[in-house]
Amino acid sequence: MFFVQNWRLVLLVLVSGGLLAWPVLQRRAAGPLLDTMAATRLINDGAMVLDVRDNREFAAGHLPNARNIPTEDLDKRINEVPANKAVVIVCATGQRAGKAAALLRKAGREKIFSLDGGLGAWRQAGLPVVK
Repeated sequence: MFFVQNWRLVLLVLVSGGLLAWPVLQRRAAGPLLDTMAATRLINDGAMVLDVRDNREFAAGHLPNARNIPTEDLDKRINEVPANKAVVIVCATGQRAGKAAALLRKAGREKIFSLDGGLGAWRQAGLPVVK
């Protein structure tokens, strides 16, 4: 009887809970996040750096030796990402990297990591950026 009389309140609670859970679920699909120190270690051990920003953003500055495949092109160019190598995905803030990581995982890639905070965090840590 309570649920019938208060259906609007119940609906509000369900929608609010779903909205709060959404970022957590998205992060889980994206896989592990690396801080700049962990990313540097992985890159030094031979990981590929995949920058998923658009070409203009990439040209303005990127991590050394980064490969640029914009997020919107990744599904068509997925074979350019090695299946047997660790990949560190970079974007401006971390949002697009999460989407790209989920796409690569769905395609069977296992060693996929996203740089937490993206290029902004990399620059804030004082790490090198090339043009």
